[in-house]
Amino acid sequence: MVNRKRIVLASNSAQRKRLLKLLGLKFIVSPSAIKESNRIKTTCASLVKDNALRKARDVARKFPESIVIGADTLVYSGDKKILGKPKDLIHAKRMLKTLSRKPQWVYTGLAVMDTTTKKIILGCEKTKVFMNSLSDKQIDSYHRFISPLDKAGGFDIEHKGGLFIRRIEGCYFNVVGLPVARLCAMLRKVGVHVFSLAVIFMFSGCATEYNLATQQQETLLYGTDKEVSIGESIAREFDKQFKINTDIDLNERVSNIARKIVEVCDRQELVYTVKIIDDDKVNAVSLPGGFIYIFRGILDKAESDDELACVIAHEVGHITAKHAMKKIEAMYGYTFLKLLAVQSGSANLAQGVDAAFATMFTAYSQEDEFMSDRLGIKYAQKAGYDPNGMANFLKRLKKLEEKDTSRELNYWRTHPYTSKRISAANQEISGGLEFRDYLNLTGEK
Repeated sequence: MVNRKRIVLASNSAQRKRLLKLLGLKFIVSPSAIKESNRIKTTCASLVKDNALRKARDVARKFPESIVIGADTLVYSGDKKILGKPKDLIHAKRMLKTLSRKPQWVYTGLAVMDTTTKKIILGCEKTKVFMNSLSDKQIDSYHRFISPLDKAGGFDIEHKGGLFIRRIEGCYFNVVGLPVARLCAMLRKVGVHVFSLAVIFMFSGCATEYNLATQQQETLLYGTDKEVSIGESIAREFDKQFKINTDIDLNERVSNIARKIVEVCDRQELVYTVKIIDDDKVNAVSLPGGFIYIFRGILDKAESDDELACVIAHEVGHITAKHAMKKIEAMYGYTFLKLLAVQSGSANLAQGVDAAFATMFTAYSQEDEFMSDRLGIKYAQKAGYDPNGMANFLKRLKKLEEKDTSRELNYWRTHPYTSKRISAANQEISGGLEFRDYLNLTGEK
């Protein structure tokens, strides 16, 4: 960082202080005594920027030759209703009940002021938050662990409050209380440069959300809209490469099963599309954004709707856990994905789509497969199917695998570790292990 001026944070927020430390900035804290306005005159963005500027100016008077950072965060639930910090636990409970009924927007206004040159940079970040419906019991339990009184909207996203959040659209760190990517850009305009590449990579994408499927807070380079765009690009290539089966009865069977699985899965914001590839290979492929292709060989080998439901639910599990997106990002990086997401006829895009198309047939990790099996069992059972269909189908695949390992795009090559998957599926369903299952999982012979 190149800057000799003192940096002053005009806020006593623990979250903001922690994020500034993560950026590697040396700063002092001097909270503003200005009372925040909560009246929308024009827009929420204007309100938070004005509050942030008033805080920065208030503190700037005490610190000549300094860079002062002012910030203000509010939660907007629509109908001109602003939710700031709750007054007490009763107010906090009422806030959470309101927020759990419909999406809300988190606004953070930023003001960066150079007290020497009097230069002022203003900015605002907006993030949409979707929360699960909460009962009084859940809220009371949450308040026993977390004090909501110092948080806009009365919840935190970093800890137990993250369990309430279904997904977000926008900058995760904005919901924490400080949109660091935007702040870094603003600081550069007053001569403060953060050079850490790790920090830039960590914060620049800023598409972070709590994933219900993996039960983890995850940061990806792209959010849902770009994921769907990428999936659509790859799906177009699938439609060119393979003959799509149009048999009405087969498609109706698959669609009905898929619809029931999708209704109970952990990602409801996607529109799922399932197509049958008219090929006798025993394979199924899931793409980013909700696209699933079932090879006809799967339908030939599945002896019941329960088995087929488990196969489809397994592929839905890959999508809910975002395994394909994580794999593509890891293999090709941000530049490749940026090319891929652009909807054009350029040669670069075509090359990128071809590469992504190929990655869909490379093996997932063992951990990903086990997770998708667990999710598939859960979704199939919640949809009313027999979860034993997972292990039954895997046993049939194991026999096929032993007979023929030469086929180019078969299910066991893109879905390895069949013996261990059978054992893990049995354990997931029954909660116990048979002797053979134990040997398979531990690798003993």
